[in-house]
Amino acid sequence: MPVVERTSFPDEAHLRVDAWVAKYYPDVPKRQLRKWLDEGALRMNGVRCSKGDRIVGGAKYQLMYEPIAAALAPNPSIALDVLYEDDALIAVNKPAALDCQPNRPEETDTLGNALLARWPALEGVGESPLTCGVLHRIDGDTSGMVLVAKTQQVYEQMRAQFAAHTVEKHYRALVCGSVATAMRLEHYLAHNPRCPGRMVDAAVWRDVKRPMRAVTSYRPLHPVKVGALPCTLLDVCIFTGVTHQIRAQLSLAGLPILGDRRYGGQQKQMPFPRHFLHAYTIAFTHPLSNEPKLLKAPLTEDFQRVLGHQPN
Repeated sequence: MPVVERTSFPDEAHLRVDAWVAKYYPDVPKRQLRKWLDEGALRMNGVRCSKGDRIVGGAKYQLMYEPIAAALAPNPSIALDVLYEDDALIAVNKPAALDCQPNRPEETDTLGNALLARWPALEGVGESPLTCGVLHRIDGDTSGMVLVAKTQQVYEQMRAQFAAHTVEKHYRALVCGSVATAMRLEHYLAHNPRCPGRMVDAAVWRDVKRPMRAVTSYRPLHPVKVGALPCTLLDVCIFTGVTHQIRAQLSLAGLPILGDRRYGGQQKQMPFPRHFLHAYTIAFTHPLSNEPKLLKAPLTEDFQRVLGHQPN
């Protein structure tokens, strides 16, 4: 039975055990996480932890679990724009309209299926067979950088960097409106209990569960005219990893992303097939060389067209 040992960070103190485990295993279904904990998979110094216990900062935890078995179909028909590859990592420039990972084994039209076709050894890398080594997910209609681990050891090392917030990710976002100054946004976001798949401001919605702190900063790069609509291209940096974080927070700030039908207010009738958000760069410590690494994903052709080929 695999055993993963992890030391909790000081700022994770007092998190519930189930929330802490979910933080490190975002792709494992919640029912599977509950099963692990109910079976005593997580222990601290050999003592079994219950899901409602609180994490002790700086303590060593051992997670013992049986891998989840499932067959995932490779799909060689999906083209991959590979930006970088070495013995540890793969970086891909994902197009819009392509989900990162399947939700069910029978799905075949995702980045994960394409990765598995090109690198069969990715099968089983991650928390579940559906992970295929993908270290961080971006929305289906968000384009750009996706980083993939080639081995389970690299996966664990990189996920620890994400959890410690030492991975720096910058995005390009084309927003509706004119922006002149940089800004830092901080909200507590939560899943909308009345509208699945949408995040809301927990300070306004009082009946939500598990609010999550979201911190985002942005600075304007240059103005863009899309038809008669004044827009601004932003450089966006996220310091946390909450679902739909950038889209929700920019919308709450009155700067919805162009083409965003979910958070864009009156944009539902606009003739854009996607929202214009792109994962542009990622900076981290390489898990093998221990040296700093910066990777960049150039803007996709559709994003460049709507910008009018202006500098990004």
